[in-house]
Amino acid sequence: MTATGADQEAPGGTTRAYWWWERRRGVALDVGLALVSALECALEGVEFAGDAGLPVPLGVLFGLLAGSVLVVRRRWPIAVVLVSIATTPAEMGFLMGLVGLYTLAASDVPRRITIVLAGMTFVGSFVVGYVRLRQSVSAHADVDFGPGDWYIPLMSLFMALGLTAPAVLFGLYIGARRRLMESLRERADSLERELSLLADRAEERAEWARTEERTRIAREMHDVVAHRVSLMVVHAAALQAVAPKDPAKAVRNAALVGDMGRQALTELREMLGVLRSGDALVAGPVGRVPLASVGRVAAEAVAVASEDGPRLREVEALVAQSRDAGMAVELSVDGETRAYAPEVEQTAYRVVQEALTNAHKHAAGAKTWVRLAHRGAEVAMQVENGPTDGATADAGLPSGGNGLVGMRERVLALGGVFVSGPTDAGGFRVSAVLPEGGTAV
Repeated sequence: MTATGADQEAPGGTTRAYWWWERRRGVALDVGLALVSALECALEGVEFAGDAGLPVPLGVLFGLLAGSVLVVRRRWPIAVVLVSIATTPAEMGFLMGLVGLYTLAASDVPRRITIVLAGMTFVGSFVVGYVRLRQSVSAHADVDFGPGDWYIPLMSLFMALGLTAPAVLFGLYIGARRRLMESLRERADSLERELSLLADRAEERAEWARTEERTRIAREMHDVVAHRVSLMVVHAAALQAVAPKDPAKAVRNAALVGDMGRQALTELREMLGVLRSGDALVAGPVGRVPLASVGRVAAEAVAVASEDGPRLREVEALVAQSRDAGMAVELSVDGETRAYAPEVEQTAYRVVQEALTNAHKHAAGAKTWVRLAHRGAEVAMQVENGPTDGATADAGLPSGGNGLVGMRERVLALGGVFVSGPTDAGGFRVSAVLPEGGTAV
């Protein structure tokens, strides 16, 4: 079949019905109404032809044509109403007028046009009703009606209202209801799209949180393992060198290696304990929780790690460990020592620790200076080493290139300033300034 006579498959798999109808039942309804209206107008056309002195077949044909206009009521409702107004003097098309006014009021035609056409229908119905009633009263002049002169206008008014008001009011109600449903449907579609976007953004935030957490864990593992293991390697090398000459010193170095290994294991166990507790919270009894809980648990894990992490007061012990490993280290502290927020103290400690680790790796035998300064609402730290002592053998420690990156990330995350680079004397300097971030205790 062709596109003008049968349903066609539209893009997207939806079915497009005949011409301007959206569904087949709309076609059946309008065609049925048009047939009934055409039959009504044809029957009324017989009387119209007699009153107008026209041949009856002409009156019937006129009625059929006028009534069949109802088939296009959805496409051209104004035309249907105009035809019903035009046929009002012939007293035909009552069904066409009612359905046309209803369709016009329910459509998206501007309200002023609807009011004007409804007013014209009302006036036409009133005038025709008044004339017909007047003629009927005149034809029965010998009958005493009794009501007086108000009877004819009042009945004409009731007839005109009955032919216009119900159709217009019902059409306005259906049109408003249809527009409300369309608005609600559009709003539901909009909400569905927004929910989809929110779900995508939540997934992106969850992925970002997972990436940040992996980075933080890698940074913590690097800080814990690199420093301790670096010192252990240095002590092991010293142990190998002095064992044949000074057994007593070899024993002390071996004890230091054991202590450092135990400290490294203790810190690793603490970190893994935090991770296991966080995993238990995330997994829950059914293995899944809302994405918002992931960020909360990650924040709790970070808070726990900060509370249990190292403090600035432990820097002196850190420096002592480097001295025991054979490094010449000087520690100076300026300003009144006070406590800071846990994350500030932990970050400051890790910066000093990583800088000393780098000195062990890349500046074997070089003298190193560690400076801490408590000033105002901030704490500053600086670790500087001189040029490498060529007479000291390199420990051969591997470097992943993540130490400086991790320090910078830690400092910038707290709103601090981080600077690193070589010195004019051939050494290397690491400087950092952190805001206080807490109340002194």
